[in-house]
Amino acid sequence: MKKAVTARENAAKDTDGPSPAKMIDGKIKELGDWRGETLKRIRALIKEADPEVVEEWKWRGVPVWEHDGIICTGETYKAVVKMTFARGAALDDPAGLFNSSLDGNVRRAIDIPEGAKINEKALKALIRAAVALNASKAKKKPAKKQSA
Repeated sequence: MKKAVTARENAAKDTDGPSPAKMIDGKIKELGDWRGETLKRIRALIKEADPEVVEEWKWRGVPVWEHDGIICTGETYKAVVKMTFARGAALDDPAGLFNSSLDGNVRRAIDIPEGAKINEKALKALIRAAVALNASKAKKKPAKKQSA
């Protein structure tokens, strides 16, 4: 018997090519250096913090993690792996993880350079807070009116 596919799993599928998860796997393999290992580690932490997370592949090659909206992205640059939290300015950051994009009114980012130690407990707490914020925003959206 075939396993039923949940709406969340179905939404993560790309019918025109490889799934976003496969694209992220490919990106990690393609990097083949500390940036790939860092992206792989933050991806695992995101999944540990939110097992229901949906992986997406947007903007011509950026891994994106969503749950009731974007949680964060995982961009790779020459000197850093950047986690940009879509609503980071609205999140408490008691551990001081945010170290980039601090001037904006909405987003905040964490730049992770080569050799940096990730505060895994604090990062997972930040991810859970972003999920909770997205969920609270999703609940506040008014229901669409149905036409007669």
